[in-house]
Amino acid sequence: MFDPETKEPPVALTIAGFDPSGGAGVVADLKTFTALGCYATAAVTSLTFQNTQGVYGAVHQTAEAVRAQVLPVIEDFAVACAKTGMLPTREVIAEVARLFRETALPAPVVDPVVRSTSGYDLIDDAALAALTRELLPLARVVTPNIPEAERITGLEIKDEEGMLRAARLMRELGARAVLVKGGHLKSLKAIDVLDDEGRVSALSGEWIKSGSTHGTGCTLAAAIAACLGRGLQLEEAVGTAKRFVADAIRQAPRLGHGHGPVRHDVRPRFED
Repeated sequence: MFDPETKEPPVALTIAGFDPSGGAGVVADLKTFTALGCYATAAVTSLTFQNTQGVYGAVHQTAEAVRAQVLPVIEDFAVACAKTGMLPTREVIAEVARLFRETALPAPVVDPVVRSTSGYDLIDDAALAALTRELLPLARVVTPNIPEAERITGLEIKDEEGMLRAARLMRELGARAVLVKGGHLKSLKAIDVLDDEGRVSALSGEWIKSGSTHGTGCTLAAAIAACLGRGLQLEEAVGTAKRFVADAIRQAPRLGHGHGPVRHDVRPRFED
C-alpha cells in the first residue's frame, strides 16, 4: 500500500465534466483524489452550467480537445489510476475508449453519468449505447446507481435481487466488475451490490438522510479509483470509498439552496 512518508503519491486521472459550483465532476474528483493521498490530474469533457439547484446547460468539448488534454498528462506522468464521469457524446466516448485501449492508462473506474441529481439528462441514448459497447469492457469496475443501471440494462430494479440481475447483465455486456449502488432504495441500510468477475458481495453501510448529496456518485467513483491507485483490492477499495462518502455526507457543509455538496476533505478510514 502507498506510504505517504516514503513514496511519491500515485497519479490519478479523471476524465469528466466541469461543475462550476464545485460539488461534482472534475472538481469533486480532484478534491477526492487529494484527500485520499493521490496527485490529481484531469481532462474536461464538458463545461456545464450548474449549481446545487440544477443543471442549466452545457458546452461539450470535442473528441480532439479531450485527447489533447489527456496526452500531455500520460506522456509526463505514470498514471496509477483513472476514472471517467460525464462523457457527453458518442465521439468523446469513442476517443476515451481509444485512449484506454492504445496507451498505458490503467483500467478505469467508469461512472456512467446519465442524469444529474436535479434530473437533467446529461447524455442521450446513442451516447449511452456507445458507452456500453466501447467503454464498459475496458473498465476495472462500473459504478451505476439504480436509475443508471435501469437505463443501461432495461431492467426495473426494486430490491437487492434486481440489483444482482442488473449487475449480472452488465457483466454479460462486457464489464469485468459492476457496483450497483442502492442509495435510491432508501432502506435502513445503504446496500450496494458488487459483482467482480462473478464473485458477488453485498456491501452495507448506514443510509444517511441528508440534503447534501450533490456529487456523491462522482466522489465515490473517484475514491474507488484513488484506493486502487494506492494498491487496494477492489472490494477493499469500494469499502473504503463507501466510508469516505458516508463521512463526507455526515460532515457536509450547509451550502447552497438545493442538493448541497459533501465535505471532500474528511480524513479517509482505510480500515473499518
